Amino acid sequence: MSHLTELDRQRIEHGLRQGMSCHQLARELGKSRTTIAREILKHRQPSDKGASGRISNRCLYRRNCNVWHLCPGKRCKRRCSACRFCNNVCSNFKEEICPQLSVTPYVCNGCREESQCVLRKQFYISSLAEREYRQLLVKSRAGANLTETEQAAISSMIHGGMQNRQSVYHIMSPNKDRFTVCEKTVYRYINAGIIQTKRGDMPRSCNMKPRKRKDLDHKVDTKCRINRTYDDFKKYREEHPDFPVVEMDSVIGKVGGKVLLTMNFNNCALMLAYLRDANHSQSVIDIFNMLEERLTSEVFQTLFPVILTDNGSEFSNPHALEKSPFTGKTRTRIFYCNPYSSWQKGHVENNHLNLRKVIPKDGT
Repeated sequence: MSHLTELDRQRIEHGLRQGMSCHQLARELGKSRTTIAREILKHRQPSDKGASGRISNRCLYRRNCNVWHLCPGKRCKRRCSACRFCNNVCSNFKEEICPQLSVTPYVCNGCREESQCVLRKQFYISSLAEREYRQLLVKSRAGANLTETEQAAISSMIHGGMQNRQSVYHIMSPNKDRFTVCEKTVYRYINAGIIQTKRGDMPRSCNMKPRKRKDLDHKVDTKCRINRTYDDFKKYREEHPDFPVVEMDSVIGKVGGKVLLTMNFNNCALMLAYLRDANHSQSVIDIFNMLEERLTSEVFQTLFPVILTDNGSEFSNPHALEKSPFTGKTRTRIFYCNPYSSWQKGHVENNHLNLRKVIPKDGT
């Protein structure tokens, strides 16, 4: 078995506590050194653990800093470098990163200076690593494994055949080389609204009640969120506090039907809504291009410098949303909320509550 097991991860954690290197761990487990290094780097956990009796000041300049009285409204009699609030209030703060985290074994497990170090730490914990591994296995098998090009091609063939009163089997039989999925999967895509046709086009399906199953969504490439997470959003806001934030979301009437794209301006409580024929990324890109063409690139960059949205598949192409097709330059910055954390874009979510009073959940 090529994958690391739960026992392997426990042995890695124990070995790191004993001060073993990646090379020694690899030799003990019978794995490649790069396998062990990638496992540690992928699943190490950040920690704010400080040191007993020491101020958790992580500023790079704290040893030579002579700044006083930065805390507003406090009668502080200490130098700011000796205060734990310095990192939050000082505009010149730059975090010092431990150089040991960039070399093997990349974590603080087994470090002799751990109890005295005040810098941000990284730990490898076998139980959390195993949980993340299991979640990745589940996520890799979830969703519809179709690109938008493949979806359009299959939709065209299936819909065209059904207009000629053909069944899915009759459509797929002479075109086996053009389908990458089986007949049962096509039926699942139709029921989920991923293929743009209706159950009413299938004569027998109208007489059969569909089974209750979890909704099937598009598979989203998680790499699109690299450097665009909610933590990255907060850091970007600290660097650009004057940039207004626009929260973006979708309002779905019914599966496979038309969808609203909503964009809420947090600085003035204005929300725009655009009707889309389908809930895919190209429809969102088309609206962005239309807005930039009508507003000009300069005005678009002024109105939409930062956009915060959720993890829907329709927002899974941030490169096309951020880059202008007219100038080739960056026109906005896209960031994503954490999974299942809609409260992080609460302004647009609250407006949706009022919108639902006008447009019901299953409305058209």
